[in-house]
Amino acid sequence: MNNTASVPGATASHPASVSIDGLHKSYGSLDVLKGISLEVGPGEVVCLIGPSGSGKSTLLRCVNLLETPQQGVIRIGDVEVTDPEVDIDAVRRRVGMVFQQFNLFPNMSVLGNLTVAQRKVLGRSEAEARKTAMLNLERVGLAEKAENAPAQLSGGQQQRVAIARALSMDPELMLFDEPTSALDPETVGDVLAIMRDLAKEGMTMLVVTHEMAFARDVADRVVFMDGGVVVEEGPAREVVGAPQHKRTQAFLSRVLNPTQVDAPED
Repeated sequence: MNNTASVPGATASHPASVSIDGLHKSYGSLDVLKGISLEVGPGEVVCLIGPSGSGKSTLLRCVNLLETPQQGVIRIGDVEVTDPEVDIDAVRRRVGMVFQQFNLFPNMSVLGNLTVAQRKVLGRSEAEARKTAMLNLERVGLAEKAENAPAQLSGGQQQRVAIARALSMDPELMLFDEPTSALDPETVGDVLAIMRDLAKEGMTMLVVTHEMAFARDVADRVVFMDGGVVVEEGPAREVVGAPQHKRTQAFLSRVLNPTQVDAPED
């Protein structure tokens, strides 16, 4: 994809599909992913939910090759990213990723954080990179913070900058790994609102989240993972509102009713 030809500040003109087939990932004797298969269509929003340690974040990191799976095939669009000969940097140029922590460069201004990769990776001029950065900062409601240092921003503002930085690379796919988990409750809504807008604009999104209302209302599909496998998946409102599997039911009961005491199992 020629990123520099994309419209600055817009979602990818050709949102990517994601295909995962038989994915295995282990750390020593610990099997974290046990044959995951998953499809995400172009422009589709899929939320991954499940307890801690279920493999959700590892799956996301494998898609971007931040983790190398031992077995299985991952495709982004027409590119097999698990091919040993693949150009990893080219793959990552197509994929934006937003982490739990904001990972902004503390020694750069907000604007610098948004322009450095555009110039060094995409080869954009300073003027073009700045224009794209300002469009995306405006998009997340932070244009007036362009010259600030990250440390001068709240956590929610820093996460919005991180999203703007990812969007400035004109990605075909966005990965979100618990993007609100490190935020104060009052700032969560601002970040989720931006993600809702991206979904409306047709960005392909794979989201690890514990925000069940977001998953229910924004996702096309929800995938419940536990123990390194997909336990249940389906339309978002069905999985969140009327889960079929007992493990999904138990998880959602705990998440949606945190003060409820579980009944003892037979």
